[in-house]
Amino acid sequence: MKSAIIIDGYVDEPAVLGVPPYLSTYARYIAGTLIFKGFEVKYTTIDEVRKKNLFSSFNNFDVMVILSSITVPGKYIGGTPISIDEIKKIFSSNKKPFRILTGATVNFINDPDEVYADDLAIDFLKYAFEKVDYEIIRNVSLLGAEIVKMHPRFPDIICEIEVSLGCERKTYCTFCSEPILHPKFISRPVKDIIDEIEKLYKNGVKAFRLGRSANILAYGFDKNSNKLNVSLIKELYNGIRNVAPKLEVLHTDNANPAFIAQHFPDSAKAIEIIVENNTEGDIFSFGVESFDEVVRKKNNIQGTVEDIDFAIKLVNEIGGIRINGIPKLLPGLNFIFGLAGETKKSYEILYQKLKYYLENNILLRRINLRQLMIVPNTPLWYYNQRKRLKVNKALFKHYKYLIRNEIDKEMIKKVFPKGSIVKGVIPEFVEGNITFGRPLGTYPILVGVIGKFDKKSDIYIVDHGMRSITGIVLGKKVAEYSIGELAKIPGISKSKAEKLKKKYPSIALNEILEVDLD
Repeated sequence: MKSAIIIDGYVDEPAVLGVPPYLSTYARYIAGTLIFKGFEVKYTTIDEVRKKNLFSSFNNFDVMVILSSITVPGKYIGGTPISIDEIKKIFSSNKKPFRILTGATVNFINDPDEVYADDLAIDFLKYAFEKVDYEIIRNVSLLGAEIVKMHPRFPDIICEIEVSLGCERKTYCTFCSEPILHPKFISRPVKDIIDEIEKLYKNGVKAFRLGRSANILAYGFDKNSNKLNVSLIKELYNGIRNVAPKLEVLHTDNANPAFIAQHFPDSAKAIEIIVENNTEGDIFSFGVESFDEVVRKKNNIQGTVEDIDFAIKLVNEIGGIRINGIPKLLPGLNFIFGLAGETKKSYEILYQKLKYYLENNILLRRINLRQLMIVPNTPLWYYNQRKRLKVNKALFKHYKYLIRNEIDKEMIKKVFPKGSIVKGVIPEFVEGNITFGRPLGTYPILVGVIGKFDKKSDIYIVDHGMRSITGIVLGKKVAEYSIGELAKIPGISKSKAEKLKKKYPSIALNEILEVDLD
């Protein structure tokens, strides 16, 4: 049998994430395609290649595929995306296999010889099948599900699940690449999504994100005369729960606040279905981009500021129910700085609006502040040829500081109050005597854990940072902490720590923090 190796150099695109602990749709589809074509498939990640120095270890394979698709680079904790030099090193060191580079990185390569590849393919499915449709995706997604067990972090991974392609709008935001990549909005068949999740679940995956979608609430819009399809969203979520009854994480990603406002009350019914079936800590990622109406109009951003207010308040009202002290579903807001029409006033409008939400207890799970990246062939790209756009660096830095210090710092206390419990936190790295970890989920919160913490644990929250929280392992006894570790907890002095160690060594520290034993 022919053999193939997939080296996952990771994916980060507007609607797809595949940096550990995420395993992208692309990696699984590539595996399914190769299996369909008769290959025995092995999978590894670039981090494993680095860790074990495997750069020259793949000459026994017939085909080698490197996946690299970072188009919206960020700061990563779980892995480091592959570099061009590493692609060159792997391909030049393994000359026997047929070497394919796939993913958006191909856009930056003029010729395969530049990276010692035998061929380049932006879209591996088109490369293999000459077309992409949901019948093909169904087949390869089911076949490719088995590679999850080869992931070095298995079973502590979360799988992105494709829900739809394109955007349901008839006109688009000036800066958006989605209509260029996927000109037509199409919803994936509900049975295909459920069947893929069932296959992944049977292979040991218990965390899922319905992430490959520009707007989760538009799912089935094209199958319902361009109306919000409450019944299909219900069928989707109920179906997922039926085939994966003991899942640990069910989250989503993108939603459109204007769509929510304009399709009320059906949008409320759909949100209620999601909140009934998801797990706590979920986020609707709202592409607000700007609160300045002038900027919104110039860049064809759908809806008004009033629509955004309505959607944020509605999600708070329905999703604010707490499990273990943590809301089931909250909005996360994305903003872009440097758009056409932006002025100093735009920054102040944003700051005052966020301050309004904080002061009126309207919760936001996260605030994402991004500088403009102009994608070729978008309307904004053509506009930029005539009138150069650039971010006001000084204003961006100033207002970012204000938002992080005056909004984020206080908002996180409201979202994750002391005494709440974050389930399934996985240790990631150590700084001093604090171990930092994250749960599986969409935009997971960073948790600094006091005391020894070296395995997946539930964490009891005792304090807050600017964009992180501090906690202790739930159920861990006082005797297991040092005096110094106990004294790091707010409200516990060194003398009180010594007293606790003597009087209550066998009691869980979180139980003591819930009551005042003095």
